[in-house]
Amino acid sequence: MKNDMTLFEDYQIRRVYDEEAEIWWFSVIDIVQVLTQQVDYKAARNYWKVLKNRLAKEGSQLVTDCNQLKLPAADGKNYLTDVATAETLLRLVQSVPSPKAEPIKLWLAKVGYERMQEMADPSRSLDRARETWQKHGRSEKWIQQRMTGQETRNKLTDYWADHDIKQGEEFAILTNIIHQEWADTSVKAHKNLKGLKSQNLRDHMSEAELIFTALAELSTRHIAETEEATGMDENKTAALAGGSIAKNARKDLEAKTGKKVITSDSYLPPAKNKRIKKNDGDT
Repeated sequence: MKNDMTLFEDYQIRRVYDEEAEIWWFSVIDIVQVLTQQVDYKAARNYWKVLKNRLAKEGSQLVTDCNQLKLPAADGKNYLTDVATAETLLRLVQSVPSPKAEPIKLWLAKVGYERMQEMADPSRSLDRARETWQKHGRSEKWIQQRMTGQETRNKLTDYWADHDIKQGEEFAILTNIIHQEWADTSVKAHKNLKGLKSQNLRDHMSEAELIFTALAELSTRHIAETEEATGMDENKTAALAGGSIAKNARKDLEAKTGKKVITSDSYLPPAKNKRIKKNDGDT
């Protein structure tokens, strides 16, 4: 099983790929959140609870076709969450009156086909990510930095996976240590500062925030590799050291420019929050 995130407009949809069955399982609540256009995740969860009970009483097969798998939550921990295949969700959509019904149905229908393409040619997933960010108004400079940062992140998590760090909670703990060290704020607090809920923090970082995040993670990996860090204790030490290198660089830049690297700006729609201004690093 492989956890993943995908975007529908400004919503993040959690999903798990079952490699053995070659099928995607999607978070039902995330889809319901899109359909009901709820900003609050708890409201979407309550809506699904009521709808699930109603469908069960009606004897609908939809509820029994759902599964439960562990997916990452906003706090970085994994919890059992109702999931369903694209086929089941296409039928579920019909039970929720929503102007987003047709767009989400078309989107779900595309997902399976895109996955088959990406398996044959992995570069397609990168192209699709670039296209999505372009549609959301990101500059080419920002997109390049986001993709470079993701590559740096992947190399670090590959190292962790090969050195007795468990994907999920332990990844989240180390990530937060690095972030807390370089940014002087936790991942959760940084998201709250930007007004984010289920959105990916990195998708709402400025160019400078992305660069310092990448520097911290690159430094962490190089230190861990040099010291052959294995297990949580040794990798926590490497994470603190790597984050400290980026912190010192951040403080030097802030002292020279008089501007804070960590900001409340995000790429949320104007109704929810202001967009990152061009003078924050984008051109």
